[in-house]
Amino acid sequence: MDDNNPDLETFRKQWQEEVTARSTARGQASNQHRFDSTHGRSDILKAKTALPPSSILSEDPETGDGISAQAYHDLDNKDDTRRLGVEGSKVHKSTFISKEPQSALEHYEKAIEREDQGNLGDSVNLYRKAYRLDAGVDRIYKNKHFPPTDTKIKPTDPNPSNAPVTVPNTAHPSLDGPSTPTTNDLAASYSDATISTAPPAIEGTPPPPCHIAKVPSEILIEILLKTAVADIASFARLSIVCKRLAYLVATEDRIWERICHGYEYGFAAMHYVWKTSIAGNTLPATLSEASDFPPDSPLDISTLTLDPDPPHSNIRPISSPILPLSPIYPSYKQMLRTRPRLRFNGCYISTVNYNRPGAPSTSTNATYTSPVHIVTYYRYLRFFRDGTCVTLLTVAEPADVVHHLTKENLHAHHNKESTLPSAVMRQALKGRWKLSGNLDPYQNITAATDEMEREGDVHIETEGVDPKYMYKMQLSLRSAGRAGGTRNNKLVWKGYWSYNRLTDDWATFTRRHDRAFFWSRVKSYAMGW
Repeated sequence: MDDNNPDLETFRKQWQEEVTARSTARGQASNQHRFDSTHGRSDILKAKTALPPSSILSEDPETGDGISAQAYHDLDNKDDTRRLGVEGSKVHKSTFISKEPQSALEHYEKAIEREDQGNLGDSVNLYRKAYRLDAGVDRIYKNKHFPPTDTKIKPTDPNPSNAPVTVPNTAHPSLDGPSTPTTNDLAASYSDATISTAPPAIEGTPPPPCHIAKVPSEILIEILLKTAVADIASFARLSIVCKRLAYLVATEDRIWERICHGYEYGFAAMHYVWKTSIAGNTLPATLSEASDFPPDSPLDISTLTLDPDPPHSNIRPISSPILPLSPIYPSYKQMLRTRPRLRFNGCYISTVNYNRPGAPSTSTNATYTSPVHIVTYYRYLRFFRDGTCVTLLTVAEPADVVHHLTKENLHAHHNKESTLPSAVMRQALKGRWKLSGNLDPYQNITAATDEMEREGDVHIETEGVDPKYMYKMQLSLRSAGRAGGTRNNKLVWKGYWSYNRLTDDWATFTRRHDRAFFWSRVKSYAMGW
């Protein structure tokens, strides 16, 4: 082949130039990579951000191509402090220089800032430093950022001339917010209210008839009275029907007076002297205050001494059924709600739970394998209107007991093999009850018997598990639950004794695990007649 071929020489020169250009490009790329690894990516970003924002295009020194510059609009312009003139003097250098906190308040403010950013670790450390410097730094921060306003802004014109004519000058809302009205004020505002009819089901049609809206007030009060005697709970719920009924329920004292004097829910059914014997036999009027216990019954439960019964000659039920009002009970509604009284449409239940260590295992001596028993038992107490009561101590749950807690089931199933549902009553005990105090709130009580016959205590005498024993309980009526809710729904223990008829000895039950009784309504009892 001819080496002097001009075409071949031209091809060789082009090939050499191409190889040289590729080698040069590889070398420049490797040098750029080494530069990035040596100085870091941050130097390149700083070089780019140092460019003036007005330059949209910049020329690469190696390639000479025009590329668009990257603009970071979300970053603060730190070059403002370097500007000369009026524009640069307005920006202080301390605005951008992070200053380390020195005082406790600065640490606290920095901690709140870190907490808002989500840096909980730094926030906790700053909080600790702040409280080490000053334990009351939180109050200082609150007074600085949320200062209390001692002065109230007064309106320039409290009674504007353009106020409605029907609004008095003193009825403008206060700057402190509307005041919460009392129950009496709210009830008084409903005095002129009427029973409004229901809105029509379809717009444009006449409203449905409301016959009770046309009933006169005298007849309406009589209807409410019959409702209260039948079911006082339904009578109270009528107050949420409309404003007119709410006003009558809250202010019609004649209805509450009838309830207080009645035998249904009132104090005519309360007994302040013994009415029956423990066996349930009615006592004559001359023996109604006698007790089946000997005269050394322990009534002073504060010292648990065997003091004799106080004389009952000055404690007698009033002959008139009228209960006068007193400063303690200014209204019959207040008397019915707050004066101690028992309930007959339910029973009182005491639930007792305690732990008892079990026997250790015989196969191992390890103490951690010893079982622990959780013992649960119940005490049931139901009062009847004739002055008798029924008590029961059992492990059966209330759902299996309350429906059979009647006098008819007492001692009806003493056979232990009985499987009837009412067989749980085989251990029930019958007894009698009375309330302490006087039916007449104005009747005087001597100083010697004031503490013993204080109103609100319940005395119960029951038969024992053996005919030679008799039991005596003293409980106190209390209220449980939220304020303004159900009253007289709790019985708290004050004393529990046992009397031996044969040896004439008294014994005191320690009641180590016993708890208070709580009233529970039972619908099957109805009114408890």
